[in-house]
Amino acid sequence: MTRVGTWMVAAVLLTSAFIAHPAAAQPDSPVTGLGPSGTSLMHGDLGSTDSTGHRGPGRGARLAASSIPGGACAATFVGGDGMPVALCTRFIGTTPPAFAAPSVVLFDPRTAQPLVSRQLTKGGLLGGVYGYLDHRDRVVVADGSGSILFVAHRKTSAVWQVYVDDRIDVARHIPSGDAITGLAPDPDGRIWFATTRGVIGVVDPNGRRTVRTTRLPAGEELGNGLSVRRAGASILTTHALYEMRADAGEAPRVVWRRAYDRGPGRKPGQLTWGSGTTPTYFGPGGDGWVAIVDNADRPRLRVFRSDDGSEVCRMPAFARSGPGTENSPMAWGYSLVIPSTYGYQYPPMAVTGPAIPADASFVGGMTRIDVSPDGCRRVWENADRIATLPKLSRADGLIHALGYGPVVPGLPQQVGPVAYVATDFATGRRVETRQVGTAPLDEPLELTGTIAADGTMWQGTVGRMLKVVPGR
Repeated sequence: MTRVGTWMVAAVLLTSAFIAHPAAAQPDSPVTGLGPSGTSLMHGDLGSTDSTGHRGPGRGARLAASSIPGGACAATFVGGDGMPVALCTRFIGTTPPAFAAPSVVLFDPRTAQPLVSRQLTKGGLLGGVYGYLDHRDRVVVADGSGSILFVAHRKTSAVWQVYVDDRIDVARHIPSGDAITGLAPDPDGRIWFATTRGVIGVVDPNGRRTVRTTRLPAGEELGNGLSVRRAGASILTTHALYEMRADAGEAPRVVWRRAYDRGPGRKPGQLTWGSGTTPTYFGPGGDGWVAIVDNADRPRLRVFRSDDGSEVCRMPAFARSGPGTENSPMAWGYSLVIPSTYGYQYPPMAVTGPAIPADASFVGGMTRIDVSPDGCRRVWENADRIATLPKLSRADGLIHALGYGPVVPGLPQQVGPVAYVATDFATGRRVETRQVGTAPLDEPLELTGTIAADGTMWQGTVGRMLKVVPGR
């Protein structure tokens, strides 16, 4: 079976199912309007460090429960009430394959079974996957009608409900055919948003809800989220990295811009032509530097000072791993961990344009690079074939993800056992491998999971929601 054929099988299954130790890190600071620390954002925190203060399943991990939610859950949150809630998108049809509108799905925290869902209007990337959980356990997400929705849940008598509790209309600020790709709050409680075609906006969800926007240069598009800090936001387009600021009562403005090598085209294992990373704030003060990986033939880690855009260092992102990534770098203190996604087979409806080369092996690999004012230094590189966006735990020093075993010549690359893996941040060595599923039903799709305060990892795959818990 070809890898594209594998995706077709997965699509049919889904449709049927739907119908049927570095320097100590700064503690997470509270953000006005944001939910529980570590479980309210797709990339872990506003700086997109993909790290958490919670311990993960780790050694002895086991699959405690699973369910078929009827879609691939790209972002999962756990609120103050302990209820897991996810943004899930299902496939519809196979000729041509396509994504349906996303749904907000509420899960039983004990059994992992879906309790109730609410379908939204189709939006941007993968139907609309970027959002966050606010302080009232509402999923804040943009839909395809040009609204920012606040989707709440409640139990009345014996029935759970998921409903739109509030909405902010931003449609007149977004050109026809465009859609919101990134969405995040800032420490002042305002909501930043970014569209696929480069509209950057900010809105105060209180008071008059005035929307102010800026348009980036034509032809520059966004395929990832945005990262936020006290002084502004980092935006990465298909051509350049921007640091932006929005003073009180003003539209976002460009503080600095740094173009990067975007290569000759989209690489296999990436969604768009250009860098596949969401910018990561890290380093001095927790956000003094910002890191990306470019799309050069031999991709490079690029680290800039957040305030003025001056370069801290650059070096090849990988020594032996596949030459490209669609994943945001994980950060802890002054260290970055970068997984390779080069050659990863995304479903054809998720990517934009042909890949150059057309196909490549998903060899995987992950590396840790430490950064100082004097430059970058590679600490380790391993051969892990990570197939989700991992979570780095600052509590247990492990990197938690789903992945595959080594490539077996002659066999499809993304068919077979899918394992929960835990990797030692200090050494890059695997400390736990536990099978939790089988592809194609459990193809991890480079989706993002979350680690709850009790150590449970909630992780979506192409066909299931997995509840992986610490060993007894």
